[in-house]
Amino acid sequence: MIWWFAIAQVVVAVVVGVVAVVAGLAGRRPGDVTVGGMALLLLLLVVQVVIAIVAPFAGNPPVGSALEFWVYLVSAVLLPPAAVFWALLERSRWSTVIMGIAALAVAVMVWRMEVIWTTPAL
Repeated sequence: MIWWFAIAQVVVAVVVGVVAVVAGLAGRRPGDVTVGGMALLLLLLVVQVVIAIVAPFAGNPPVGSALEFWVYLVSAVLLPPAAVFWALLERSRWSTVIMGIAALAVAVMVWRMEVIWTTPAL
């Protein structure tokens, strides 16, 4: 993983998550800002998939468990589309909150992926 890109992903995920949770608690339904934020988060995760494939060939292999890293990454990639699908299926303020919670979960998962990539497995 690239450290600065992981930090950028965490920051974007936290911002998207907080905006969506605040918007949902304020009574807003899913809209361009919240769904667009989730789309941006998904785009960053897809770029992370490409980085994770290329990095070992460029001399940056994972130090920790590669299997655990990939399980986190695949799960993180599935969260934003699932949350948006749910939000568009049930257009309520609570679906906006769910998108925010999903974005915050992605932030935690990306941070954990960074730790797995850089910390030796025991």
